[in-house]
Amino acid sequence: MDAVKKKIVVVGAGAAGMMAAGRAAELGAKVVLIEKNQRVGRKIMITGKGRCNLTNNCEVRTFIENVPVNPRFLYSAINYFTPQDAMEFFELMGVELKTERGNRVFPVSDRAADIVDALREYVLSSGVKIVNDAARELLLEDGAVAGIKAEKETYYADSVIVCCGGKSYPLTGSTGDGYRLAAQAGHSVTELKPSLVPLESSDGDCKSMQGLSLKNIAVKIIDNKTGKTVYTDFGEMLFTHFGVSGPVILSASSHIRDISEGKYTLSVDLKPALNFEKLDRRIQNDFRENSNRDVSNAFSKLLPRKLIVPVLKRWGVEFDRKCNSITRAERHALCELLKGFTIDIKGFRPIEEAIVTSGGVKTTELSPKTMESKLVSGLYFAGEVIDCDAYTGGFNLQIAWSTGRLAGENAAYL
Repeated sequence: MDAVKKKIVVVGAGAAGMMAAGRAAELGAKVVLIEKNQRVGRKIMITGKGRCNLTNNCEVRTFIENVPVNPRFLYSAINYFTPQDAMEFFELMGVELKTERGNRVFPVSDRAADIVDALREYVLSSGVKIVNDAARELLLEDGAVAGIKAEKETYYADSVIVCCGGKSYPLTGSTGDGYRLAAQAGHSVTELKPSLVPLESSDGDCKSMQGLSLKNIAVKIIDNKTGKTVYTDFGEMLFTHFGVSGPVILSASSHIRDISEGKYTLSVDLKPALNFEKLDRRIQNDFRENSNRDVSNAFSKLLPRKLIVPVLKRWGVEFDRKCNSITRAERHALCELLKGFTIDIKGFRPIEEAIVTSGGVKTTELSPKTMESKLVSGLYFAGEVIDCDAYTGGFNLQIAWSTGRLAGENAAYL
């Protein structure tokens, strides 16, 4: 069918939906983009702490290595629209970009709104009609899709692209609608779990350090049953009333499966830039400068204020011991503690607080080259609704750009 005559309905004006709608309209299709929120791109606005880590400036092979769930399914999509293609797309839309640590790509302005504005401009300038409505069910006829029945109106179409996200951050509109539509079409939806999510701990020290952000620390997640380290990272973390959060913790969460209380321990190296010997010399110098003072007063240069009491309690040395009375063995015990400050992990925060939903429409029921359903003709899926998720660092948004663009192009032409 000629793209000019094709009617396409895209459900969800997020990253994948706007890319799909814009691409299909650009190719001549008549596109209606259904969004239940008053504004498009709600979830994009909160990514990267409002800065929008829009992709990762890496090669396709490296990209695929950062996708732990169904990476092979994405091979065609990522090759078709690479991270470099995404960067070029936004730069042509007038958004200046920069690459930071870990090849993370952000707008130079550090404003996620610039990415949303560029996508909205792309969609509108391509001729897409954006409607404020909520999709309720697919219209199906003889094994093919015929449109969408929504709250306000029914939209007939030759193709429907479902891009309405996962179940994380429901206030942005990700309330699992896509899974319901997929199931209606006969698709299997794999178990939904939180990914890129804060971790809960029963350790009271977390609550006492609530609000403390640690930068330039190294973390390890240890499986207590096997003794193996399942993840390591370097960067920033945050203590909260429920446990721990922050970039390295969110990344760590996507490496943790079958979580249960007592199974995993978080070990934090508070001074990764110093090896054991250098840290010991540093502590000796601090104690020497404070030789006649209580040890509790000798940590102000070494540690943030909120961390001092938890460290002292774990160290086990009386708070009023004089620095000049600390033995070599006690000093070494302190070094061990600072190089391995442990927090027990008891579970994930709720899926509603996750950045990404792990699980979704089963990939074996979709064509990796087109994103079209193998069960229902003319039905496509893109973005987080599919059972593919990646580590933090811009990879998940790139999956949305690539699968959205591929779905939009194929819906317009097939």
